[in-house]
Amino acid sequence: MNGEDPQERPEIIRNIINGLERYNPEAAGTLETYLQQQCEEKFCDSNANRALLKLYQLNPDRIKDEVITNILVKAMTQFPSPQFDLAMHLLSPSHSNPGPNSSSELAEAVSKLRALNAQLEGAQYDRFWATLESDDLYADLTTDIAGFEDMIRVRIAQLVSHAYREISVSVLENWLGLDGEAKVKAFVTETCGWKVGEDGVVQIPKNPENEAKKSEVREDVTIDMFSRVIKRSWEEIA
Repeated sequence: MNGEDPQERPEIIRNIINGLERYNPEAAGTLETYLQQQCEEKFCDSNANRALLKLYQLNPDRIKDEVITNILVKAMTQFPSPQFDLAMHLLSPSHSNPGPNSSSELAEAVSKLRALNAQLEGAQYDRFWATLESDDLYADLTTDIAGFEDMIRVRIAQLVSHAYREISVSVLENWLGLDGEAKVKAFVTETCGWKVGEDGVVQIPKNPENEAKKSEVREDVTIDMFSRVIKRSWEEIA
């Protein structure tokens, strides 16, 4: 998963982000259309999306709230990574760090998305799904991103496979936000290619990340070091 420089990036977008066109306000429309393509085709180009946010920063009159929230949601799907924070740094302080009396709808949306991202980055997956279901606003914020929940589940599964060789279905049920063991078993077998034992334990294939590695600790003791130890012991006896 390359969310920084994806292979789906067309030549026209490459020319914008690598040349002077990235400072042309008229390029915003092209980048917005490209963002819509990312949302529909389930890939992410964080580099291009940051270029769009930079144009918004330089041309505040062109800002579109829905575009900003879509960029943040796409960045969120790249967890764990700095992409969400990098996008946040390109927002105005009134949106990224609103005061207690702020009434901006965009500021509220950004605040909610930041909370969701923090839970994913902190591997608080069960809390993430609970938060996502707690407010209809979350559904509104993620509705433009096709397959959002499935992309999050696949990413969680990838991270789980880096740390575990075995894990119970009940734990995955909470972490994947799926209702019922049957749905969990279908997901891990059909999407992940894992096996589920009769005891309800999911078997994850060995990979370079979850494979136990033997660690060897070697200390090189030179003759000079050894002679100093012997000399000191004789001096203590004397």
